[in-house]
Amino acid sequence: MIQCRSFECQQRNYTRKIQTAIHALKMSTLQETKQQIVADPKNWAAYLMDFVDDFRYYKNASAIAEPLQLTNERWDALLASTVEYLCDEIGIESPEWLQKVPACKTPWFVSGMENLKAIALVESPLPFHRRKIFVLENFLSRV
Repeated sequence: MIQCRSFECQQRNYTRKIQTAIHALKMSTLQETKQQIVADPKNWAAYLMDFVDDFRYYKNASAIAEPLQLTNERWDALLASTVEYLCDEIGIESPEWLQKVPACKTPWFVSGMENLKAIALVESPLPFHRRKIFVLENFLSRV
């Protein structure tokens, strides 16, 4: 590994670390993401994917440390499934509280499109499937 010895290089690295720390402080927690989704359900996917992007980038376990207040069956199951999936993907331990988030009483096909139900049944990742949330395998993929 090449070490940075020039003052400019060290300063750039330091600045990058400071910017990362500042952004991590601004990173939405899962609780905040749920609040945004509940307040503006039409744009739920944007709030969820902002959280997903930040979590993948910063791998900040403190963003998922606080258990969700279980107030909305679908959002709670969707958010818990997403966190469980991301923790597995990133290789960090899932918080224990996720196990207490129940499955939806009735299956939820997130796309809402009848012709995608069969595909979603087959492709839905295990954390989603267990909570009766059915999504396509690329649900959390980003371009």
